[in-house]
Amino acid sequence: MMIEHELNKYWKAVVNAIQDGVMIVDMNGTIVSANQALERITGYQKEELIGKPCTILNCDRCEIVRNGNKKHWCRLFAHGELKMTRCVLTKKDNTWTHVVKNASLLYDGEGKEMGAVETLTDITELVEKDLKIEAFQRELRHKDHFHGIVGASFQIQQVFDMIANASQSDAPVIIFGESGTGKELIARAIHMESSRKTQPYIKVNCAALNENLLESELFGHVKGAFTGAHHGRKGRFEEASGGDIFLDEIGDLPSTTQVKLLRVLEEKVVERVGDNRPIHVDVRIITATNQNLKQMVKDGKFRKDLYYRINVIPITAPPLRERRGDIPLLAETFFRRIALKNDKPIKGISNVGMDILMNYHWPGNVRELKSAMEYAFVTCQGPQIHPNHLPPDITGDIGLFADKKHFIPDKNEAKKTLLMDALEQTGGNQTMAAQILGITRVTVWNRMKKYGISSKKHFICQK
Repeated sequence: MMIEHELNKYWKAVVNAIQDGVMIVDMNGTIVSANQALERITGYQKEELIGKPCTILNCDRCEIVRNGNKKHWCRLFAHGELKMTRCVLTKKDNTWTHVVKNASLLYDGEGKEMGAVETLTDITELVEKDLKIEAFQRELRHKDHFHGIVGASFQIQQVFDMIANASQSDAPVIIFGESGTGKELIARAIHMESSRKTQPYIKVNCAALNENLLESELFGHVKGAFTGAHHGRKGRFEEASGGDIFLDEIGDLPSTTQVKLLRVLEEKVVERVGDNRPIHVDVRIITATNQNLKQMVKDGKFRKDLYYRINVIPITAPPLRERRGDIPLLAETFFRRIALKNDKPIKGISNVGMDILMNYHWPGNVRELKSAMEYAFVTCQGPQIHPNHLPPDITGDIGLFADKKHFIPDKNEAKKTLLMDALEQTGGNQTMAAQILGITRVTVWNRMKKYGISSKKHFICQK
């Protein structure tokens, strides 16, 4: 049976073996001890924590009493313990991590308070899974998530909030964003969330028609207004009366049409081509562009007065590279939708395949991701989608990632990681690993030799 001094001898080894972060503070809240798990959870080295106030972790549940006359500066010292308290800490790199905190006071041999010990359990992965589950539940409730917009990231949640706010107003809305970010989905969501949802929703692409056809499309024309106008017809503004009209690619609107649109915004009337009789319309205008309208105004390519009339409620659709956390959810959503229309026995996306999707820079945004999944369903003949089933523009050299700053910074390390993953999936079968990675078996063998990866036995044991 171990005696007390033997326990003390092994205490540090025991604490460092614990997967939860352990921290001891004195009565002033100064950190006097920290284990290795706390270093991993917070990103700080032990030397950076010891001697610092515990507020360095910027816990969102920390309740410090600012009044200097108070006996207890922290809720822990006032109540004696904390149990299963969820909170968010700020790591050294200024990112957040979710933890569950437990804490107790420490007493000396005379029963006098001498400090406190805290344990911190990292639950970031669980929180992320909860967000995904919540997003999947939303899909079940609403079929297409939030009116077809898929995502659980902070950036897309902000867009959802803006949609909700914009839908309560009749003021013009303009949606900025790169091609493929879902601007049309945002416009439709605004309509469906508004009191106008039972009224028409009309979409016009301003870049798809020349100037004469566009004016006829928007404002209508009377019989004989131009060659071929054998009958009069309503314009899209009249058809949308009572509802919403979505003018996509507004930056491509010709200057003469810009003047007429300005009148619609200011006077709520349109005139059909070939006629000068005003027709009243009750319509809310939603516009979208992937161009820099402010710069176009400076360059004299877009009217300043129109710019300020349509830029009342701006919403920015974030590019996919700025909400990478949504990539797995989007990929799985597209996968399920395509699978419903496809008889192939494809069960899912491999870990290596998902890694490549996560690290690609996505210049075509969500639209490109959807196309990539459709491509993969065509090329994949097995149970899982692997890198060699993805478009070559995405995989490159087995997925050497464009955004190296935030992910895998070393090309050789990237190749080694992907090769290890492929070999683990195949139990060390080099031929199958080569098929997964889209390279030859000889290349697999050469890379195993180059990176010092052991033979098949290791991976069989891992299986």
